[in-house]
Amino acid sequence: MKVVLQEEVKGLGMPGDVKDVADGYARNYLIPRKLAVPATPGVLKNLEAQKAAAAKRQAQLEAEARALAAKLAATTVTLKARVGAQQRLYGSITAADIAAALQKELGQPFDRRKLHLEEPIRELGTHTIPVTLMHNITSTVTVRVEPAE
Repeated sequence: MKVVLQEEVKGLGMPGDVKDVADGYARNYLIPRKLAVPATPGVLKNLEAQKAAAAKRQAQLEAEARALAAKLAATTVTLKARVGAQQRLYGSITAADIAAALQKELGQPFDRRKLHLEEPIRELGTHTIPVTLMHNITSTVTVRVEPAE
């Protein structure tokens, strides 16, 4: 029996997959638990429409991410921090601080988890921080740390 999976089934597949399974497995396990539905022509047509819509949505998200990557590459964020005698910061600049500054600069929310800061910034100067917007779209942002007056 051919079924379309509605949820992930370990050892069988992911949602949206069309699988050929034993009749009893489908009737007694998959369908009653709403893990799958029979693969009728209507269901298959609906599945194709959903996949097309998801591909279109993914393409739009990638286009937005590429535009944001270009904007980030041209952005320099300036942060002010208190410094000690040897030009080292009293505290540190974290990914959350940089994300807040980027959010203010870009005028849109920015997730700090997209910034790959190996350790907090503790020195004055200019730092280049890598940013991963999507699995295949990366950019960098320049962060300038200056002493607070």
